Amino acid sequence: MKKLIASLTLTLFAAGAALAADTMTFTAKNGNVTFDHKKHQTIVPDCAVCHGKTPGKIEGFGKEMAHGKSCKGCHEEMKKGPTKCGECHKK
Repeated sequence: MKKLIASLTLTLFAAGAALAADTMTFTAKNGNVTFDHKKHQTIVPDCAVCHGKTPGKIEGFGKEMAHGKSCKGCHEEMKKGPTKCGECHKK
């Protein structure tokens, strides 16, 4: 039984790591935005800061959220990272 629990735990851990992609690209009219997830994990190690209670897709994430509190707002608050359009959107 202990081996089964250990095996399931390891499987879930590996699946979670696989789902956390290193980079993601979002398509936008004024140029695609590439997001380096791995880099952000080292800067903000607490997943709940961005994801809420559980890691996974950020509910309701879109243009308004990225330009507001999620991306741009965090970059302004930390005084680190891009805040101007062309710094994120690449054609």
